[in-house]
Amino acid sequence: MILYEYPFNERLRTYLRLEHLFRRLGELIPRTHPLDHHFALVTMFEVMDVAARADLKSDVLKDIERHKQQLDSYRGNPSISERALDAVIAQLDHCFQALNTQAGKAGHTLAENEWLMSIRSRVGIPGGTCGFDLPAYYAWQHRAPEERQQALQGWAAALAPLAESIFLLLKLLRDSGVPQKVAAERGQFQQNLPQGRTFQLLRLRIDPSLNLIPEISGNRLIVSVRLMRQGADERLHACPEDATFELTLCA
Repeated sequence: MILYEYPFNERLRTYLRLEHLFRRLGELIPRTHPLDHHFALVTMFEVMDVAARADLKSDVLKDIERHKQQLDSYRGNPSISERALDAVIAQLDHCFQALNTQAGKAGHTLAENEWLMSIRSRVGIPGGTCGFDLPAYYAWQHRAPEERQQALQGWAAALAPLAESIFLLLKLLRDSGVPQKVAAERGQFQQNLPQGRTFQLLRLRIDPSLNLIPEISGNRLIVSVRLMRQGADERLHACPEDATFELTLCA
């Protein structure tokens, strides 16, 4: 099954972009080729660009606090394990403390590293990190893989509190949804959202063998899905057939 996710607000768009970048970074650092480590650095710079939003840290801390208050309200409920509740609240406390004690924005310490910033200033230029442009960086790429990995892990540590917080908040959000099987008649699906709840994320799972691509739109009142198929002309065309997929709304 292919999973598509659609965020309903700008804050969640930022969270999903950061999660995407952090996962990529986690894939690249353990590899050994210099090219992989080059793109690991590029990914760190992308994280810094996304995290440069002035209110991001404040938003994350507020969301952590909101989840803590919500979970605390479940205490005494016989259908909820106190041990599991304590474990999640402890995770939230850890993330809040680690992020709150970090000075400035995510990657603030990396921005003070002149060598890294010299690479960052050239990354946006096509071919700007050639050996003749940045000989010191070219030499670094020829160091032992273990030495490069150690350096990357040290730089990535400055981003770890934000990464852990984003991963936890998105996990809690995704766990709040209940999947349902729905049908799109002639490739079209619409659903009115129940009033009184503010949904933040739509998750859609569809069988890849159908060769269908969902175009999702939505707001606080309604969600709409139009199923498309890529034709021989490389363009997307509306699917005229009935199809089913799994839909999850997360609040």
